[in-house]
Amino acid sequence: MSQSNAKHKGFLKQKPIALLFVTAVLLLLCFSSIAVGTRDVSWQEIIGALQGQMNTMGEASVTMRIPRTVLAIIAGCALGLSGAIMQSVTRNPLADPGILGVNVGAAFFVVIGLAWFGINQLQTYVWLAILGAGITAIFVYFISSLGYGKSTPLKFALAGAATSAALSSFIVAVVLPRNDIAGSANSWQIGGVGGATFDSIQLVLPFLIVGFLLSVFIARKLNTLALGDDIAAGLGENVTWIRLLAWLSAVLLCGATTAICGPIGFVGLVVPHLCRLLVGVDNRWLLIFSALIGACLLLSADVLGRVIARPSELSVGVVTAFVGAPFFIWIVRRQRVKEL
Repeated sequence: MSQSNAKHKGFLKQKPIALLFVTAVLLLLCFSSIAVGTRDVSWQEIIGALQGQMNTMGEASVTMRIPRTVLAIIAGCALGLSGAIMQSVTRNPLADPGILGVNVGAAFFVVIGLAWFGINQLQTYVWLAILGAGITAIFVYFISSLGYGKSTPLKFALAGAATSAALSSFIVAVVLPRNDIAGSANSWQIGGVGGATFDSIQLVLPFLIVGFLLSVFIARKLNTLALGDDIAAGLGENVTWIRLLAWLSAVLLCGATTAICGPIGFVGLVVPHLCRLLVGVDNRWLLIFSALIGACLLLSADVLGRVIARPSELSVGVVTAFVGAPFFIWIVRRQRVKEL
């Protein structure tokens, strides 16, 4: 057995251990998210709140942090998973719901519904966000395919960045003359998990569950697709159908997340790259780790935002931007930014 094969075999043996480690970190972050905030709480207040008590301000604070923690886990899983799917199906290391403008497209449709049609119900926001995410994804792919040659990672990223900038300008133009919605719309556009409730989570949960199930279904098929369209077709796979299901999964995940959290960027970019360093390119493992580490990243960003800005707090979208922007620059500056 060659040395490279031996290393690869040993690397495979480490995946279950890495999975247990990441799960333990996620559980630790869940506890930190419940225990840490702008108000200090005692052990007794934490235990009391977990038992359903709200006799003190500390217990009330912990009670409010529980749905916030659940939303951060769900949103982090969805964004990490959607980024991994987008990068795998396009073989583009720069693919990410934020960079490709998908999140901003979802936000644009929500703002249009809020400003022009007076829509103020979350269940309607979800449909608008998913529709906006889907249309934007199709538009960016079409634009990046124009001109000489096929769609490259950099053309894809540039088309997404240009679309994102244009839609962001449109959002400002729509919101600016509307003082009645400007405050809530601008706050929502930053992206965050504050103010989460179990009722709001339940409204988006069906869309997220469908997205998660689709990602499980296509994981093995994405491995086949990575061999090339011709080889995948020769192995009996319907390439067009796989791509359609993959994009549908990614759009459902990031669209529903944007509807409830606002546009949170860079999670879908950073997490899949970290996961490939950890478990390789096998999508059966990559998607699992992307979901878990995405949840870890968003929980960490939420807790950090509460700590560094006391007695106020920074939104999750601000913290992830500080982490993701340098990472994006590093990827672009690499010499091998072509395909995965």
